[in-house]
Amino acid sequence: MVFNLDPDSISFPHPELADEDGLLAVGGDLSADRLILAYENGIFPWFSEDSPILWYAPHERFVIFPEHLKISKSMLQILKTDKFSITVDKAFTEVIHSCAKIERKDQDGTWITSDMIDAYQELHRINYAHSIEVWENEKLVGGLYGVYINQVFCGESMFSTVSNASKAALIYLTTHFNLKFVDCQFHTPHLASMGGTSISQQEYLSILKEQNANTL
Repeated sequence: MVFNLDPDSISFPHPELADEDGLLAVGGDLSADRLILAYENGIFPWFSEDSPILWYAPHERFVIFPEHLKISKSMLQILKTDKFSITVDKAFTEVIHSCAKIERKDQDGTWITSDMIDAYQELHRINYAHSIEVWENEKLVGGLYGVYINQVFCGESMFSTVSNASKAALIYLTTHFNLKFVDCQFHTPHLASMGGTSISQQEYLSILKEQNANTL
C-alpha cells in the first residue's frame, strides 16, 4: 500500500507496509528533518524530475559488511601504488554534481535532481551527508556520497571517470570507518563481487536501530 504523506506532519508509515517493489509513500518534502527521520527508519527518496517525491523501503536490502568485503588481487595492487589519493568531505558539492551528470548504462536521465542536490548539501552542512573523493594528479576522478546514520552508511550514488576510482572510494569507506555496514540499497553484480549480500528489512532495521554514536 502506498501512503500519501501529510505535508504538515513529519512522519512515515512503518517500512514493512511498503508495496512489493518497496514503494512506501508519496509526497512530503526534502527537509533535513524529514530526510533524517526517513533514513533512521530505513526509508529513502528516489524519484525523477517530473514525478512527485517517492519514498522507498525495500523488503530486502543489499549491503556490504566490512568483514565480508572482497578486494581483488589486481585492486590490491592498485591501492598499494600512488595512483589515487583519497579524501573525505573535501569536495562534497563536486561529487554530488558529478554523480548527477555521469552517464550510466541503460539509464535515461538522473534521479539526482536539483532539489535533491540542495537537500543533500544541507544534510552535509549539518554533518549527516558525507563524501569520499578520489583524486588522480590532483583531478577529481571518482567518488561517492551518502548519509551516515548510527554507524550505517547509506550510499546514494558513486561515479568514476577512470577505471577503479569508484571502487577505490567504496573500499576506503568500508575499511577506514567503524561501520556496521554500507547500505547499497539494491543488488548489482559489481557490488556482489565485492562481498555484497542481501538482508531482510527486519534485520536491516534491527542493526540500524542499535544504539551507537552518530559521528563518522
